[in-house]
Amino acid sequence: MPMPVSQLSYDTSTPPVIAHGFSYDDEQVGEILSRQVKEILQDTAGNDELQGLLDSVFNTEFEQEGLSGLLADETVPNNWRVGEAIAETFVVDKGDCVFPWSTGRDLKNPNASPAGCDLTGFQPVDDEELPYRFAFGEVKTSEHNQSPPSVMTSLGSQLHGLRDNRKVKDALCRYLGHHAARADWEPMFKSAAKRYLSSNTTDVAVYGVLVRDIAPNALDISGCAKALAANYPDRTDIEIYALYIPLNAISTLSDRAQAVIREAS
Repeated sequence: MPMPVSQLSYDTSTPPVIAHGFSYDDEQVGEILSRQVKEILQDTAGNDELQGLLDSVFNTEFEQEGLSGLLADETVPNNWRVGEAIAETFVVDKGDCVFPWSTGRDLKNPNASPAGCDLTGFQPVDDEELPYRFAFGEVKTSEHNQSPPSVMTSLGSQLHGLRDNRKVKDALCRYLGHHAARADWEPMFKSAAKRYLSSNTTDVAVYGVLVRDIAPNALDISGCAKALAANYPDRTDIEIYALYIPLNAISTLSDRAQAVIREAS
């Protein structure tokens, strides 16, 4: 399901790095929360798989009620987690990317913060033999008023790691590989791994997304784009986006997301 059509606020690209700012009004934010973000936060796809796996095991009404309770995740999402889900929705739509393994599934404590790269998955390419490559993304949600916000320091460092640091990228490849075995997206992983190793680890798509609730300002991401454009590796594509939602809206994201989830249940 596509994102609502956003307004391009600015283009501060430094070729070959793409850097754009996009704005969404309050109605569009509500639409995103009620559709894609709700599914991401509830991990609808993962729960459907578990439901299918366990349905045949539990036969009585009592057991089925217990299964429904087991699958129900009542964890209250932080504002930054909702912002991350908005960013994931944007990257899926913009880059036609697939992120098949939710980082929330790796948490033994649902209230903990996931470590490592925020978005790990695949992007289709125009190659019949090897149709997918790896797609990695980092997300920051900021309520700071300055431009650029302080989180851009760590976002820039993370994006440089995804661009240049083989140990960082290798670890993400292994992470996906462990989950890919016997999954329906195993062919995606094999294709991406082949492209990755055949290109000396440079054939990847890298995304950086900043979620803000102030007036659009190109200074938010222009410096990061310039820094990443220097010494740019062949076959790597880097795109940086700032997503602007209405003023002071970040502090309301958790409450709005919970309301949408309650309404749907």
